[in-house]
This record gives sequence, C-alpha cells and structure tokens, in this order.
Amino acid sequence: MARIHPSAIVEAGAQLAQEVQVGAFSVIGAKVTIESGTSIDAHVVITGHTRIGRNNRIYSFCALGEIPQDKKYAGERTELVIGDDNTIREFCSLNAGTAQGGGVTRIGSDNWIMSYVHIAHDCVIGDHAVLANLAQLAGHVTVGDWAVLGGMVGVHQFVRIGAHSMCGGGSTLVQDVPPFVLCRGSPAKPFGINVEGLQRRAFDEETITALKRAYRTVFRDGLTLVQAREAIASGLQEGSAAAEAIDQLVQFLAVPGRGIIR
Repeated sequence: MARIHPSAIVEAGAQLAQEVQVGAFSVIGAKVTIESGTSIDAHVVITGHTRIGRNNRIYSFCALGEIPQDKKYAGERTELVIGDDNTIREFCSLNAGTAQGGGVTRIGSDNWIMSYVHIAHDCVIGDHAVLANLAQLAGHVTVGDWAVLGGMVGVHQFVRIGAHSMCGGGSTLVQDVPPFVLCRGSPAKPFGINVEGLQRRAFDEETITALKRAYRTVFRDGLTLVQAREAIASGLQEGSAAAEAIDQLVQFLAVPGRGIIR
C-alpha cells in the first residue's frame, strides 16, 4: 500500500498505487493518478487531471497539474501526463494543457528535470531529455528525445527542439533547433553537431560524419531549406544508421514551424 505522511492531504478520489510515497505536507488532488514506485517529497502540490507513471522521484515544492497560464483557458478538462522514471527536482512547475493545444501537457520517461524548471501548457517532452536549472518553456514547445537544455534557457512558444540537440546555458530559443545540432546565444545560433552527445550514445563514425556533412549543407552552403533537404537526402545507403539519422533531420526540416535557427 501507499505510504503517506500523516500531515499530507490526499483527497478522496485520488488513485495511488502500491509503494507510492507521499511526504510531509504534500497535497494530492482528487483527480490525480500515481503509479507504483513513485516518490513524492514534502510540500509538493499535485492537482488537476494529472497522471504520473512508475518510479518517478518528485522533490520538494513542486507544483504539478495546475491550470495553464493562458487567458484563453475557460475551465476545460485538460491534463498533465508524466511517464516513468523521471527525476523532477525542487520548485518545478508543470501545467496542464489547453483545449486549443490538444488538451495534454506530456512528459515522457527517464527525463532529468532540474530545479526551478517551468514547463507550460501543451508542451511535449520526449524521453531521456535534460532540462537544467531554471530552463523555462513557454506553451506548445516540443523537446525531442535526448535533447539537453542548459541552465536558464528560455524557449519561445511553439518552438521545436530536435532529438539529440544541445543548447548552451543562458540561451534564448525563438526558432526551431534541428536534431543533432549544438547551439547557444541570445537568440541562439548553430555551432555544429553535438558530437560528444552522439558519441556517448554510441552513434558510429559514419553517422557522425554524415551529420557533419549535412550540417554544412544546411547551415553553411547558402542553400534554401528545400535545396538543402534535397542535397542531404541523396547518396546514402538506404537502411543504414547514417541514412536513418539523416532522414530524421530531413523530416524535421520539412515541417515549417517557426523556421530554424541559422
């Protein structure tokens, strides 16, 4: 059964699985569902239609599932959904979605979310991402798998951040960051491929070399995005790891979005 501190408040209707721990003075709302093995420290507030998966660690003073900070919100039933094995450090705030944005703010699994991070309504975070201290995400932001945002990074609404990218601390993202790209600055500019991150994740040299070539084509050769997509998609053996990575980049560039950093 769940282990709940005597000073905590768990409202009737909340569903807490076995081995859930709730610390002192925390408040769990009536429409919250928490799966087995998740640990909630002291002074945490979890409210709204919030679903939390297995084996998450949520540290003190977090606020999860509150209504969106959006003037269009008019009391609709929207959700916050959190996967498994996430670490959410102190003073983080994760808001529920809006009806206009699909109704769900979604956090994947095995993410490392450091202190004072804000994830606004309708954001979608993949798996294995790192959001360092004070990273601030406006509404409708998408963060791909294994992406890294440095401390105090500010992200404009509707920005897409590609998988395996990395953004340096203190940067401002007002346009999309393609997969595999290293960026920094305010506004952020591209500075090559995230080679160290890719090597840590066992990307082979052929794939890294192909991504470096693609980077030069997109960011250094003066081509339009349409021309760059066509150029980088040619000449790779279909089915290879390199071709799969390049296809991921091409698919990202095919979506207009807010335009990419260049």
